[in-house]
Amino acid sequence: MYDFTADPALPKPELYRQLCAAADALTAGERDGIANMANVAALIWEFVPTLNWSGFYRMVEGELVLGPFAGRPACIRIPLGQGVCGAAAQSGETQLVEDVHAFPGHIACDAASRSELVVPVFRDGGVIAVIDLDSPERARFDREDADGLEALAALLADRI
Repeated sequence: MYDFTADPALPKPELYRQLCAAADALTAGERDGIANMANVAALIWEFVPTLNWSGFYRMVEGELVLGPFAGRPACIRIPLGQGVCGAAAQSGETQLVEDVHAFPGHIACDAASRSELVVPVFRDGGVIAVIDLDSPERARFDREDADGLEALAALLADRI
């Protein structure tokens, strides 16, 4: 049995360091990428406060397809370049969005979402997935959150 808990009062760099350590412990040696994404989506949900969605979209045949997540049901397919996830996948750049309603082409899977952080996961020079976090709070995410998720994405690159 795994019991990973985090103190939400921790400074963000330490919170994300502990999240990465827990993700490393859960995914090390496991070859099934879907299982690894499922456990990491659950870890993110437990570690990162004030989320209403955490999970993965996988790159499949040139578009993003819903992967394991925690939260309300979500959009299943997202074309490259559309919405925050599609923008991250197409550009290969982290998307840190303070107000999703002001983001051109935002795809509203959950009307409660106000801010979003999407980080691409790279393998062999290409995007293989994105990690997506949504919050009902406007401007919930900052550069420290992005740095923490980018470290997580690097850890997972060969495990998903």
